[in-house]
Amino acid sequence: MSTLTRIQSEALAVDVSTLGAEMQSLTTRDGRQWLWHGDAAWWSGRSPLLFPIVGKAPDDSLAIGGIRYPMKQHGFARRSEFVLTQSGNDFCRHELKASAETRAVYPFDFSLSLEHRLDGAILRVTATVTNEGTDVMPYGIGFHPAFLWPLPGGEGKPHTVTLGNGAEPPLARLHDGYLAADHLPSPFHAGRLVLESGFFEADAMIFPEGTGSELTYAANGGPSLKFRFENLPNLALWQKPGAPFLCIEPWHGMAAHAGGTAELTERPFTAALAMGESANYGFSVELPA
Repeated sequence: MSTLTRIQSEALAVDVSTLGAEMQSLTTRDGRQWLWHGDAAWWSGRSPLLFPIVGKAPDDSLAIGGIRYPMKQHGFARRSEFVLTQSGNDFCRHELKASAETRAVYPFDFSLSLEHRLDGAILRVTATVTNEGTDVMPYGIGFHPAFLWPLPGGEGKPHTVTLGNGAEPPLARLHDGYLAADHLPSPFHAGRLVLESGFFEADAMIFPEGTGSELTYAANGGPSLKFRFENLPNLALWQKPGAPFLCIEPWHGMAAHAGGTAELTERPFTAALAMGESANYGFSVELPA
């Protein structure tokens, strides 16, 4: 049975489940909820961790060293039961280790930990991947948190995503769930994107490069959420068209190319660790105090 752990600061409270080490709620001290609540009528996720792939694999199978393994979209971590290894008033850490079940679909010895930590009005989420085997271990990893749209207190106001670097990164789209080769003109203007539900009729908006390490999601004249990303060069924005949420998804890895190979090492932005190596990936979000 999955269990919940609550962590708190003077400004925030967060609940995290052992299933997927997934955040279930994010509330400010005034009682307002900022995280999508997982209504399955739209989308049952809330803040899944994507590992060992981001996106879809051809025919839901992955090739590793020429051998095919079954692998559903976004990998198995989000459907796996993690173990709570450490917790305090303002932080908790969950861990998933390789098992007979994971080796049947991903033949590597690994550990994957996810820490949620509060610092006043800031939530920091950090994933650590460790190669505990002897072979070089390829993988993709990403975050998929969904925040309310409109934001609390932002009802009836235009919502924007603004990049801290002011860039206009090219847009990539998915074709039947796979990454199309052609890039499209950027929808950002001087780093600013005014959100419209129609943007998502063609699935996620994906920005393979150039979005930088900071962005702000805000309602004009209303509340704003300020994000920072660590070691996550790719960004996606996604909404089930018409749904009352927006996913802000920083990744290190993307879906397989349309018409491309199933080999994990040939997926765009695949990472790799040698024996005994670890790597950290994370995001933080600052909420209205």
